[in-house]
Amino acid sequence: MDGTKRSDIRPGSHVSIVLKKDQRTNKLTAGIVKDILTKSPTHPHGIKVRLETGEIGRVKEISSLICTRQSRPGEPSAEEISF
Repeated sequence: MDGTKRSDIRPGSHVSIVLKKDQRTNKLTAGIVKDILTKSPTHPHGIKVRLETGEIGRVKEISSLICTRQSRPGEPSAEEISF
């Protein structure tokens, strides 16, 4: 999934972003979204986010894995929640 729609991205999402300094090479940096900085519902170059590491860039890829939780007694085994 590409990162052009704000509704596809939430804090805690695993994404790959392009940092400003890496725009010419398109080098991707993976991380977890802390804040969504773009206010508009879409952006052709990707929604701008801040990762938990503090790095800021535009989302190029969204991982289908959002959250993995461990099971508790009496619950089903670990599950993946995806779009």
